[in-house]
Amino acid sequence: MKKSLKWALLCGVVMVLASCQQTVDNFQKSDLYGTWQAVGTQEYVCFLSAEKDTIDGDYLYGYEWDEADETEESDMWNPSSYHGNGWFKWMLQQAELTEIILMSNKGAEFKEIYTVNVLNSTELKYTDKYKRQHSFNKVVLTK
Repeated sequence: MKKSLKWALLCGVVMVLASCQQTVDNFQKSDLYGTWQAVGTQEYVCFLSAEKDTIDGDYLYGYEWDEADETEESDMWNPSSYHGNGWFKWMLQQAELTEIILMSNKGAEFKEIYTVNVLNSTELKYTDKYKRQHSFNKVVLTK
């Protein structure tokens, strides 16, 4: 009887510990590809799938623009140079989205790391280092 009780107690402790472990979301970068609009704004972010950084192949390119500032997507696209206002490199590993903002002088770079909370084919939500949540919806631009 004592032996059975010890085993039951041990199994109970193991179950409690297993349920307390944090789960790590493993989001797919393919869900991130495309154009996203920040909810309630005219800000857009485009995560490219085919344009890899030739120096650090783990990063892909992306760009962002804000039509409230009279900037359009066509203003961003310059296939010969992935630097300048709005361009960044990005990588998604599990729930960590890293963006490296590329400056127009091709030297300065600023790294931002976000925690992805939701990512599917239509919705993206992530939290920045200041615990602010950013929400986006996938869009298809028809301009």
